[in-house]
Amino acid sequence: MPSPVSLRLRLRLLGAATACLIATGVTGAISGPASAATQVYGENFSAGLGTFVSTGSVSTATGAARLSGSLLADPSLTSAPIALTGYSGISLSYTRTASGLDLGEAFTVAYSVDAGAFTTLESSRTASGSASFQLPSSVDGRTVRLRFSLDASSALETLTVDDVLVQAAGGGGGGPTDPPGGTLPPVTDVTAPGPYAVTIDTTAGPGNDGWLVYPANAGQNGVNHPVLVWGPGAGSDPAAYEDMLRQWASHGFVVYSEVSSSSGDYMLDALDWIEGQNVSPSSPLYQDIDTSEVAFGGHSRGSIGTFDVADDPRLETTIHVAGGSFDGNGPDNLRNPALYIGGDDDFATANVERDYANTDVPVWFNVLNGTDHVAATRNGQHIITAWLRWHLADEEFRRTQDFLRSGCTFCGLGETQYKNW
Repeated sequence: MPSPVSLRLRLRLLGAATACLIATGVTGAISGPASAATQVYGENFSAGLGTFVSTGSVSTATGAARLSGSLLADPSLTSAPIALTGYSGISLSYTRTASGLDLGEAFTVAYSVDAGAFTTLESSRTASGSASFQLPSSVDGRTVRLRFSLDASSALETLTVDDVLVQAAGGGGGGPTDPPGGTLPPVTDVTAPGPYAVTIDTTAGPGNDGWLVYPANAGQNGVNHPVLVWGPGAGSDPAAYEDMLRQWASHGFVVYSEVSSSSGDYMLDALDWIEGQNVSPSSPLYQDIDTSEVAFGGHSRGSIGTFDVADDPRLETTIHVAGGSFDGNGPDNLRNPALYIGGDDDFATANVERDYANTDVPVWFNVLNGTDHVAATRNGQHIITAWLRWHLADEEFRRTQDFLRSGCTFCGLGETQYKNW
């Protein structure tokens, strides 16, 4: 059975758009894992290579990863680093089928710890079916990479890999043994308010007409708070997003918002002003802001403005909700990972889909079920919370837990795609 925390999280996430779901008759089922283990990472190659990178001849046309032999270069498939912070009792399972290999040829499965040398788990010429290995305790809490490689000379000699799964032993209701680390106080549920009380100044910013929403006890225990500059949709103002601005600030972010424009210059001015607050002794946030961890984001017109200034070197990530660029060129300005959120009943989703196709940086995109243009931010606010905690607060475990694996925390909320990781 899933732990009470994980079950509550999934229920609350699915409930974010309850009214829309009931109105459209959408229903869903929640199924628990087969064992008490916690899934840390998974990849079934249904959407390409996912977080793996390849060398040589590797394809995913069959819904699995297929490595084909060659006289020129042996193919391999290597995962991005998988953070095991706070996890122990690590196991790896996968399915594989070797076909046509001659004597003296073989495939190899190996792992690396903290970017060190690879250790072989399996090397064979004829193996097929599922395999499972318990990794040594020396990997607990570390970072691992997985590698599948094939030493064969003909394109007809292949290794097919699928259903790669990294799990941690149960403990604490099936969760990690210790709270995974980051720069903000840890939380167990991103759908709940964070640990901070919130203060709002509605006469802030360069023109004294913006909202500054921030932790009331900013700087406590030496915490420096990352920054989110948020652009509302056309015809709205920060007041229309108050509950969401409060949510993000309660998790430890300094959030600034004012009436948006399709030009993002106001965002740059706002960030300049925030940097000034960090060095002004008269500011309530004096020396409590982490100006190296900044995100710009917005809804509808706020998203378009974000595209306009997404190449600012101070940014770590950008967030685009129900706001695709009009000409499909918005992604040209992106320099860092981007989050796209749309809705299945949103007129702007077609533009967001075009932007996704034109995006060359790492990007994650969810078209939320039962969601129209107006509801997109509210229904996606917890996705944004987790994204900010990953990219601005260094909670690297969220990479696979919440986003980049099949069955991720937010994958059940709509149609999910990602690429370039």
